[in-house]
Amino acid sequence: QVQLVESGGGLVQPGGSLTLSCAASGFTFRTYAMRWYRQAPGKERELVAIISDSGQNTNYKVSVKGRFTVSRDNGGNMVYLQMSRLKPEDTAVYYCNVQGATLGTYWGQGTQVTVSS
Repeated sequence: QVQLVESGGGLVQPGGSLTLSCAASGFTFRTYAMRWYRQAPGKERELVAIISDSGQNTNYKVSVKGRFTVSRDNGGNMVYLQMSRLKPEDTAVYYCNVQGATLGTYWGQGTQVTVSS
């Protein structure tokens, strides 16, 4: 069974940094693109970053470009989201996601990121 387990969230001051991790299992990790989403209170879930199966291609939500970096370790079945210069508006629950036509769509349980002084 597919499992995605996020970790690394927490409370950070504006301008600070955090790195989120997502441990994946139950599917052939190296053959799927991976995504990070976030959902702030009262708002819809939004796509933050996507990384291709090889890790060679990435794409970001405009508001995080230049501040966030997505990466992956195909040997360890891990995907990461390095977040720097964090802003209060980055406060949200962050989710790891995998999806595919035959695989289906799976989400992790989420990890809370709070940016506040």
